[in-house]
Amino acid sequence: MDKQIQLSPNEVVAFLGKRPAEFTREDLLRFIVEKGIRMIDFMYPAEDGRVKTLNFTVHSYEYADTILAEGERVDGSSLFPSFVEAGKSDLYVIPRYRTAFVDPFSEIPTLCFLCSFFGGNGEPFDCAPHQTLMRAANAFYASTGLTFEAMGELEYYVITEEDDLFPASDQRGYHESEPFAKLNDFRRACMDHVAKTGGMIKYGHSEVGNFTLDGRIYEQNEIEFLPCPVETAADQLLLAKWVIRNLAYQWGLDVSFAPKITVGKAGSGMHIHMRLMKDGVNVTLGEHSQLSDIAKRAIAGLMKLAPAITAFGNKNPTSYFRLVPHQEAPTNVCWGDCNRSALVRVPLGWSSGTDLCHSANPQIPAADRDTRGKQTFEMRSPDCSADIYQLMAGLCVACRYGLEMPEDEALRLAAEKYVDMDIHKSENAARLATLDCLPDCCARSADALEAVRGVFEAEGVFRPKMIDGILKGLRSFGDSDLHEAARRDSDLMRRLVDEYFYCG
Repeated sequence: MDKQIQLSPNEVVAFLGKRPAEFTREDLLRFIVEKGIRMIDFMYPAEDGRVKTLNFTVHSYEYADTILAEGERVDGSSLFPSFVEAGKSDLYVIPRYRTAFVDPFSEIPTLCFLCSFFGGNGEPFDCAPHQTLMRAANAFYASTGLTFEAMGELEYYVITEEDDLFPASDQRGYHESEPFAKLNDFRRACMDHVAKTGGMIKYGHSEVGNFTLDGRIYEQNEIEFLPCPVETAADQLLLAKWVIRNLAYQWGLDVSFAPKITVGKAGSGMHIHMRLMKDGVNVTLGEHSQLSDIAKRAIAGLMKLAPAITAFGNKNPTSYFRLVPHQEAPTNVCWGDCNRSALVRVPLGWSSGTDLCHSANPQIPAADRDTRGKQTFEMRSPDCSADIYQLMAGLCVACRYGLEMPEDEALRLAAEKYVDMDIHKSENAARLATLDCLPDCCARSADALEAVRGVFEAEGVFRPKMIDGILKGLRSFGDSDLHEAARRDSDLMRRLVDEYFYCG
């Protein structure tokens, strides 16, 4: 048996002995019968980006077969009010078998699926977030012959009652252990539950942000995933937020994915790492273990379209309280190696040519391992206010845009936007002044998207009415003078944090 299957924490994978992409309806019906599954849940993101759920009772084999084969009908005008009129509102939801998992929270044995939306004529619903991402991924492959893969870093705050014993150091929580970190067990439990849903986790740890406010401890955590096809990467982030919130509720804890909780404390991002694959090989690195020209051209596309991407990845006013200097969040359009002040960071790779394991463990013979697959480049502006599928689609479009530019133009742009210093240090002010700024509010984010909307609508990836809905939503905040208004009104940020505390 495949070793990955043997060790899978997803009960469906382990039972069937198959990779998820190979699941058939007969497989799933056998699982339902032999595992005594009594309910089936359909799950899907709606226009607000949150998971919605439809429950079915399994009262016969025939009904279970019908559910899995035919799906069900739902009210599209309630799920996508900007895109579906009440007068013609019905949509189909059809389960994607590869997403099957057993609900880790329900006492009633329940088999869950993420679903796709279809219209009355059998065509995919064109404004569904998942369908938008699929069009982006298909257009990327058709244009470049490459597969676009991604992974997310999910940052969030967990909040509990203050504990006077072993107090943590303010804003020094990075990789902190117990007893100074109080909620590591909760994070471990979250990781275990996410893995049961099929999430491929790389690691988890406590993050920089921790502080005490009004008798409560705020501890920042991060769960990071492994690279995979972009559709799967989005599915995993969607379900991970669902898991973390459910488990927090069971434990009597509060959780927020909000971009910013309070002034002067670390905000929470949702960084997205990307890599470019050709026939199963990562081509992000080139000769001599240096970043490839292909990757630099893709990064050029990100540089060109970065202001517009905030319209997908930073969807409420609190996002723009996070994108400020000296908080390890980007403010300007640039990229660099190992540079956390840059918008796009190329993380340290395993390209030293040294067997580090042998160096740490001399008793183990040295080996020549191919570690090129690990290399990624990371977009650091997004946060959890994002519609995950729109964001991933936007990044995919931007990288394709860079690869479709004339090669010399893309490489020149990449060179112009490269920085090798902390751009927020005073001695680097002259370099900072040469770099374009990211939008500082939702209104300017909308303007940035509107200026280049044709790029995102090309190849039919983003439908015009979806772009219209995004623009309308961003402009509805009326925040064009956000930072000046916050300077005039010291309580404005607190009111906005309260309003969008449970965003995404």
